[in-house]
Amino acid sequence: MYVSISDFVKEWNKEAELTQNVLAGLTDDSLAQQVYPEGRTLGRIAWHFITNIPDYLTHFGLKIDKIENEENVPTSAKVMAETFKKLSSEAARVIEQQWTDDSLCQIQKAFGRDETNAQILMGLIKHIIHHRGQLTILIRQAGLKPFGVYGPPKEDWLKLGVKNPPL
Repeated sequence: MYVSISDFVKEWNKEAELTQNVLAGLTDDSLAQQVYPEGRTLGRIAWHFITNIPDYLTHFGLKIDKIENEENVPTSAKVMAETFKKLSSEAARVIEQQWTDDSLCQIQKAFGRDETNAQILMGLIKHIIHHRGQLTILIRQAGLKPFGVYGPPKEDWLKLGVKNPPL
């Protein structure tokens, strides 16, 4: 758990970089990849977690500009990646400016539970990680090579000389 804002920002920036790498591998065509015929598209899932950053933070009392027309999912992978980069940087800045280390111990209602602000911030990171995992599956289904987030995808294992990569 985070005991300082700098602890959070360090992890936030690391996870944001990993997410940025995943988003950088998207193509405009890949955004249309669906989970199932009536399901959300890869683009919709990505846009959800991107636009959720300011929504989530404002819900818990931080002041950050929301995305205008967030209901309109872009058809450009570049726009999505650029928007995430801007928002993830802005989120770190806002948290550093508006909360202190002592703020992390304060308790708020979060989705029906009492949670510290530290737990709330961890929830934001976990939310992005959850959806980033969904993206990696859809990226593969769209015929693209996913970025290795916490380990290499099979193509990178093979480049490393591993003949039978772990499943």
